[in-house]
Amino acid sequence: MGDGMVAVALVGLGDIGRGAHLPALLRSPDVRLVAVADPVAAHREAVAPLVGSDVLVGASLDDALGAGPDGVVLATPPWATPELAIAALRAGRFVLAEKPVATSVAAAAVYSALTGAELGRLQIGLTYRHDPALARLKAWIDDGVLGGPLLVRAHVYDEPRVAGDAEHLERMRRTLRHGTPVVHEGAHVFDWLAHLLGPGAFTVDDAWSLRTDPGLPAPNLTGARLRHPGGHQVLVEFGWLTDALPRCELTFLGPRGLATLDGSTFALRLATADGAETVEFPGDRTTRDFDLQVARFAALVRGAADGPDPDLAAGLAALALAERVATQGVTA
Repeated sequence: MGDGMVAVALVGLGDIGRGAHLPALLRSPDVRLVAVADPVAAHREAVAPLVGSDVLVGASLDDALGAGPDGVVLATPPWATPELAIAALRAGRFVLAEKPVATSVAAAAVYSALTGAELGRLQIGLTYRHDPALARLKAWIDDGVLGGPLLVRAHVYDEPRVAGDAEHLERMRRTLRHGTPVVHEGAHVFDWLAHLLGPGAFTVDDAWSLRTDPGLPAPNLTGARLRHPGGHQVLVEFGWLTDALPRCELTFLGPRGLATLDGSTFALRLATADGAETVEFPGDRTTRDFDLQVARFAALVRGAADGPDPDLAAGLAALALAERVATQGVTA
């Protein structure tokens, strides 16, 4: 870090790696990209012209570590992430690992072997926790603007079925083999709910799932009814792979107000007896939040942050709740 910038390697050059992590790393004034890596040759070939000749382009984590990064960003599938994260941490690097932290609680058990020092170098990519909309919404809840208890509805629908796009369908089928949408999308949503509603374990009252195409390896629509120890009721739905999708949004209804978070833009709407207001934030949420995440990771590497945020405990808690919902909602 002789130039004052944090040297970072990006491992995983699929859609999220190329589309979100890489642009954020290249934009950041805090980091210097020194390596990218992916076992898929086509992914490496697509990225090579974007990073320049000074950046090592390799096929593995070992290749990336050879470039001497201070930190490693893992934009890898959850079935590959635990082994790679542990290897990078054991090599003395800081790690920013994409969510979910594993495909199951059992698969995540390997993290228990990490030392306290290693855990202090592991930040989890629950990216949208950094958004100013979440901070504003938490302030409304904490300050009693909505009153309480709350009825929370989270409708999280993404990844529509795209006619003629065989590559996208196969990628989503591969992901479904490692868990229903609640495991993948729930990593974010359950972390938001824990952050917004406060400490305490959720109770899963009931759950359901539906496979709209018998050829899919797992149900593509899932949902549940949850209770928070603060008295709040939460209804969640998650869905992929239908030709049309419902609106993606979260609503928080209390006796004194209704707050709505647009799941696509993160624009906020607040309605109370005093009237209604809309709060929007500059830029698109992906650019905004991945930039904030990179800045937070760079601060962790420099020692300017008081530990990783979000940390592994947050990632494990979201995964455990997602697994409970997925297990209770299993259908034939």
